[in-house]
Amino acid sequence: MLLPKRVKYRRVQRGRLKGKATRGNTVSYGDYGLVALEPAWITSNQIEAARVAMTRYIKRGGQVWIKIFPDKPITEKPAETRMGSGKGSPEYWVAVVKPGRVLFEIAGVDRELAAEAMRLASAKLPIKCKFVSKEELGGEQ
Repeated sequence: MLLPKRVKYRRVQRGRLKGKATRGNTVSYGDYGLVALEPAWITSNQIEAARVAMTRYIKRGGQVWIKIFPDKPITEKPAETRMGSGKGSPEYWVAVVKPGRVLFEIAGVDRELAAEAMRLASAKLPIKCKFVSKEELGGEQ
């Protein structure tokens, strides 16, 4: 499970999910990518489940890159606790994802295998995603 080694502040504010991704929106490492079409918080458990689904399907052939990292702590107060008495303690970590962000990249496998692996990975995520290739999205040549 992904989480930061250390952070400057234990608790952060929620923020807003507006706008499109300006960074991380090109396929830079692999040949194919999975692009987010909706804004969302993606938890470290969801990222790990998608990664496992992809690597199992390609049978450890090729190479997979995870392009998002869960660096935002989400706090929760215990069940049946009265209001007040401060903010809750950090429970899990999320990656803030905006539309256009490349979530995963894959290389070393053919297009059909990559497309099916990405489809299985997108089923583990709470948002709609799109399979793209490096040629379609630009990317560094």
